[in-house]
Amino acid sequence: MSLLGEIERRHVVADDGVLRLVTAGSVDDGKSTLIGRLLHDCQAILEDQLAAVARASRRRGADTLDLSLLTDGLEAEREQGITIDVAYRYFATPKRKFILADAPGHEQYTRNMVTGASTADAAVILVDARKGVLPQTRRHAYLVHLLGVRHVLVAVNKMDLVRYDRARFERICGDFRRFAEPMAIFDLRFVPVSALVGDMVASRGARLNWYDGPTLLEALEAAPVQDEAEAAPFRFPVQLVIRGEPRSYAGRIASGRVRPGDEVLCLPAGRRTTVREILTLEGPRAGAVAGDSVRLVLADEIDLARGDLLADPEWPPRLVKALDATVCWLDDAPLRPEARYLLKHGTRTVAARVAGVDHKIDIHTLAPVTADAALATNEIGRVRFALQQPIPADLYTVDRATGAFILIDPATHRTVAAGMVV
Repeated sequence: MSLLGEIERRHVVADDGVLRLVTAGSVDDGKSTLIGRLLHDCQAILEDQLAAVARASRRRGADTLDLSLLTDGLEAEREQGITIDVAYRYFATPKRKFILADAPGHEQYTRNMVTGASTADAAVILVDARKGVLPQTRRHAYLVHLLGVRHVLVAVNKMDLVRYDRARFERICGDFRRFAEPMAIFDLRFVPVSALVGDMVASRGARLNWYDGPTLLEALEAAPVQDEAEAAPFRFPVQLVIRGEPRSYAGRIASGRVRPGDEVLCLPAGRRTTVREILTLEGPRAGAVAGDSVRLVLADEIDLARGDLLADPEWPPRLVKALDATVCWLDDAPLRPEARYLLKHGTRTVAARVAGVDHKIDIHTLAPVTADAALATNEIGRVRFALQQPIPADLYTVDRATGAFILIDPATHRTVAAGMVV
């Protein structure tokens, strides 16, 4: 069986636990109001928070509660009326817990949206019913697909401003489907909503009787959480070597699971050994899974250091010094041909040189277009890198944890790009 087939086999059992959710869309589509409505209707807002939002609403001249202020937490955002940073919120219903990231809508802040979507299980992409599918809507849809988000819900918002017109909703759904067809999104659904009024968000309301599908909250509650990180092969980037008796290796399990007695491959050394013990602050553990921070004690004395990787020997990553990747360029200064950057992959950082830019992605058509050997802010392209030292990398489609990296400018120490191994 192939590695992808093995991962799919492990996904058979669904988990209704925590859903990591990101919202995205063009500016002024109503993302913050929608999230505020969800939080408010799910009774996830404390009284003092509601009081603060009420005061801020009055200062802005609003007669009613401005629910967008529940997520627009930065003072600069409240002054400008837009979302700049990624605002994380936590809420729960009787059926599920949610970790929600409200990502910026303005093109200038696409880099923040990439951050919010990088760990998401599902995405809600808003479309203003008056405006339809816009270029930034397409960009965000492509990015959430590129970042491996399997469940995409398109919320056609502000239906109250188009008199709940069914034909308008269906036309927008058709436009989005035609654009998204080449992406073959795993789970794509559409919901008409009015975040301001509350129709089809957490409750059905009385004005969308022609729509017989689930509300937005019902769709999110039912989305199967297929924990790709836990189902993927075991990967453990070594963060710290704890010398003592016994010597142990501390870090966070990036993907997969491990138990005492399991065989592991030490990279880049290439030696095999077994896990003797799994330790946590609470004591020894009988097993650990992706996301757990643990210390591993190995059966053999092996010279490991920060940046090394323990992996499943049956499904090992590739050790590569030449890397092909899809890159989202985040910095204001463009990518420089033949430039040198620091490539951070897990806990390992190596020097990298841009060996070439094969093409850019036209965000309107999703087609590759000829590149001029540079990428500007928010552009996406296929880039080749030459690395000074090998790294153990997986394809991003196989393992989001070890198939991703960031680029750092060695002079400014700014994060300039996010990359996915192809």
